[in-house]
Amino acid sequence: MRLILALFLAVLLAGCGKPEVYRQQSYVFGTLVEISIAGEPKDKARQAADHVLAEFDRLNHELHAWQPSQLSTLNEQLAHAPVDGTISPELAAILTDATHYAAQGDNLFNPAIGKLIKLWGFQSDTFVPKLPDKAEIERLVKDNPRMSDLKIDGTHFHCDNPALRIDLGGYAKGYALDDAANYLRSQGIKNALVNIGGNIIALGQHGDRPWKVGIQNPRQAGAIATLDLHDGEAIGTSGDYQRYFELDGVRYCHLIDPRTGWPAQGTEAVTILTRGPHAGTRSDAPSKPIFIGGAAHWREMAAKEGIVDVLRIDASGKVEVTRDMAARLQWLDKPASVQIVD
Repeated sequence: MRLILALFLAVLLAGCGKPEVYRQQSYVFGTLVEISIAGEPKDKARQAADHVLAEFDRLNHELHAWQPSQLSTLNEQLAHAPVDGTISPELAAILTDATHYAAQGDNLFNPAIGKLIKLWGFQSDTFVPKLPDKAEIERLVKDNPRMSDLKIDGTHFHCDNPALRIDLGGYAKGYALDDAANYLRSQGIKNALVNIGGNIIALGQHGDRPWKVGIQNPRQAGAIATLDLHDGEAIGTSGDYQRYFELDGVRYCHLIDPRTGWPAQGTEAVTILTRGPHAGTRSDAPSKPIFIGGAAHWREMAAKEGIVDVLRIDASGKVEVTRDMAARLQWLDKPASVQIVD
């Protein structure tokens, strides 16, 4: 068996009377990153893209869960809890924000379960697919690590629960999108698209039309649908096809249900559309509780997250899509079963 790492959204650029677009790519956060800047002189666009990619690289190094980083240093300290210490102002703000999203999503988005993620093999550069020991899964679930166990006051932290091991894989890309958008706007760049492996944020538009993005089909190559992404909007997908392995015909993805300690089942992909302040971050973290909530609870979790634009594909390929999201989609490969929900 082999771990398959897949990009889950392809950017499809379209429009009439398009201005020249400067594009630059890199590989950061374990995925392909692309920055597209429209209507700016090439030198200005290149300098801006260079800065954004350098910042992405810095964030990736600072927030890496297992390679040497600020976060891995914190995790080493947390393993010896009860513990007090200090962290950088930036990391303190990030962890405080991640704690907010964890509470908002009933801790189904739970960056504190890094030990479970590591146990399943998803914190490694060399992956060996195997099922963890069930007793160890049960022990880590019983320890019940939560972000609220980490008390932060300014740059000081305290933690009593040695079960905490923080993994910001479900948060960092969204945070980086907001960081990039804020920087580009500060440089007077009005029209850009930033894509971090499928988490995408739009500034302005592409010529005389909005930026157009595609939503990846979770079970075959190509997009299942496209939509226009307007100024300040972001889109993100959580899927069971990005990082996973299969054993005995069962797919185990990297999206771990903190309640059971096992990879979430029953959902192939969840795509959400966000807008307004922190649209990038909100395109990332809130998709996890919706994915893990499954058929019975995804709408409840979306409501708690304040997300109204959702497309969910279940394990049989059936599509459920909220009315607001359905109005935005242009189907390219419409599934046989599409249910519009309020």
